[in-house]
Amino acid sequence: MSESLEKVRGIEHLAQFPLPLVLLPNEILPLHIFEPRYREMVSDARSSSNLFGVAYFEPVDELIQRPPIGSIGCVAEIRDVQMMPDGRSNIVTSGLIRYRILDYVDRGNPYLEAEAEFFEDDTENTERQMEIADEVFTLFERIAKAAFKISGNRGEFPEIQRAEPEALSFLVTAAFSFDNALKYEMLEMTSTSGRLERLRSLLLQAVGQMEENAEITAVAKTNGHSKKKLDI
Repeated sequence: MSESLEKVRGIEHLAQFPLPLVLLPNEILPLHIFEPRYREMVSDARSSSNLFGVAYFEPVDELIQRPPIGSIGCVAEIRDVQMMPDGRSNIVTSGLIRYRILDYVDRGNPYLEAEAEFFEDDTENTERQMEIADEVFTLFERIAKAAFKISGNRGEFPEIQRAEPEALSFLVTAAFSFDNALKYEMLEMTSTSGRLERLRSLLLQAVGQMEENAEITAVAKTNGHSKKKLDI
């Protein structure tokens, strides 16, 4: 059993915080808590497991006030809390593990609670996973270096830590400003290889343009004096 599954073992009902965003495993999410019901939710979470669910929800109908049953969310683990004198708080959470909403339960709390099914990716061919993960990591590192170059090479380029394929797929997804639809697609996938292949396709589309922009930026800073000719 993974460490993430161990942390949610025994949880029957998970508090729900519907938000118009998609939280991924390992992604950092700071939140400002001001509504009374969510103040109570955070208080209850801190006194028990430090966990609650973040479910993607953008209401399009006034009659629908909660994510539909079957929706996929991600457990948020509270990492830090800064309380304010008036009861509001700023908290830092990180995505822990995905879940599926099976049903809603009413235990008298002002916030939503759901029966949740927790899950991770399916077991796959490790060799194939590592092969695609290597490609994705290389592309991601190239884009990160290009972005660093565009920003002006301030400081020293940070070493990018390599993660296991499943964690890597979520970390790379979280690093880009993908729209909610794409992030949700990545969230509900249970194939690590499938998610990495999707990322490889997206990164291949972006890496060339990023590196070209980085080179143009570098040339611009030398007033156009460069030994390399650019087709602009």
